[in-house]
Amino acid sequence: MSPHDSPAGALQAARPRAPGPASAWRWLRFAVLNTLRNRRRSIVTVSIAALGTAAILLAGGFALFTYQGLAQISARTTGHLIVAKPEQFQRDEDTPLQHGLDDVAGLKARLLADRQVRHVLPRVEFSGLISNGEKSTVMLAAGIDPDAEFAVKGPFLRVLAGEVLAADKPGTVMLGEGLARSLRATPGSGLTLLASTTEGALNALDVTVQGVFSTGIPDVDKRLVYLDVATAQKLLVTARVSSLGVFLSDMGATDGARARIAAALPQLAVQTWLDQAVFYRSVKELYNRIFGALGLVIGVIVVFVVTNAMAMAIIERTREIGTLRALGTLPGQLTRSLALEGLVLGGAGALLGALIALAVSLALIVLPVEMPPPPGRSAGYPLQVVIDGALYGATLIAMVLLAMAASAWVARRTVRRPIVDALAHV
Repeated sequence: MSPHDSPAGALQAARPRAPGPASAWRWLRFAVLNTLRNRRRSIVTVSIAALGTAAILLAGGFALFTYQGLAQISARTTGHLIVAKPEQFQRDEDTPLQHGLDDVAGLKARLLADRQVRHVLPRVEFSGLISNGEKSTVMLAAGIDPDAEFAVKGPFLRVLAGEVLAADKPGTVMLGEGLARSLRATPGSGLTLLASTTEGALNALDVTVQGVFSTGIPDVDKRLVYLDVATAQKLLVTARVSSLGVFLSDMGATDGARARIAAALPQLAVQTWLDQAVFYRSVKELYNRIFGALGLVIGVIVVFVVTNAMAMAIIERTREIGTLRALGTLPGQLTRSLALEGLVLGGAGALLGALIALAVSLALIVLPVEMPPPPGRSAGYPLQVVIDGALYGATLIAMVLLAMAASAWVARRTVRRPIVDALAHV
C-alpha cells in the first residue's frame, strides 16, 4: 500500500493537483479511507442516517398510498367529472330535482362523443321517509343505473346480505346496514318510500329489499338507500336526473376533458372529482403538515449526528490539517475534502435507508398488514407503502446535501485557523 492510500496519509494527498476525473475519484477514495479511521463512529452515524432516511421514505410512501386511495375512492364515487346545472352546485333545492337535468339521453350521447369519456352514469339524489309499516325514519336516497353503476365502479359496496340491484328487477332497493337494522328489514322485506314530488305533493311507493350493504361509514349506513333511476323517477314523478357522472379512461385526463365538455355545454356546470372531494383535501392537508414536520425533525437529527461525527474527526486531526496548510494546501481544498467525507457518511446512510424502506414496502405486499378502522369508519384497510421514484430521489439527494453542508460548516473554522495554532493544538 502506498503512503497516499493509507488512512493516515489520506489528507496528506490534499496537495494542489490538476483537476480531472481521476483526481475526483482519488479525492472520493481518500474521503472513504478517512471515514474508516474510526469505524465505530462511522457505523453509528451511517446507521442513524439510514434509519432517518427509511423513516422519511416509509412515512412519505404511506402518505402517497393514502392520497392515491382516497383519490380513487372519490373519483369512483362521483365520477371524474360531474355535469349538472349551475344551480345544483350553488343552491339548495326547494323541491326534489328543481335543478335537475332534462334530455338525459341527448346529454349522454354528446358526452360519450368525447374521446376520453368511457361511461356516463345518471344519478337522482333526494331525501324522504322510509317505513316498514310500524316505524318510519329519514332516508337519503340515490337513484342509479344498476347495471352500469356496479360494472363501472366495481365493488364499491360491501354486500352483507342479498344481492345488488339489477335493471331487470324494478321496484327494489338496497339498504345501508344501520338502516336495515333499524327497520328490521332483510332481503325480501316490503317497505314504503315517501317523498315529495317535483310539484311539492307527497307520494308513496312500495318497494322490496334486494340487499343490505355497508359503505364502511356507520353514519352513512344509517340513512342511505340505493334504488334504480326509473323507480326514483316514478316516486318523484319526473324524468329528470340530478347530475351525470362522467368516467374517463384516465384520471390524468380530467382537466383537459373538463375544458372540452365545458366548452361544448356552456349552459351547464362541470366540476371535477377534486371539487367535491372535501374529505380527500382535508386528509391531504393534514398529512402534509404531519409528515412535513416529521421529515424536518428527522432531517435536523441527521444533520446533528453528522455534524457531531465530523466535529470529533476534525478536532482529532487539527494538527494534521495544520501540517497540510503548512505544505501549501488551500483551505478550500481541505473544506471540499471534509465535505466529501460528509457525502460518504450521508450517502451511505441514505442508500442503506432506501434499501430498508424498499424491503419493508415489498414485505407489506407479500405479508399484508391490516390497519384498524380510521375514525368514523367500521372497516380497516391493508397497509401499503408506495415506492415512488421521485420521493426516493429527492430524499436521497436531500440527505446527501445536508450531510455535505453540515461537514463543510463544521470544517470552515478549523481549516482557516492560523497554521501555528493548528500545529500547536493538543
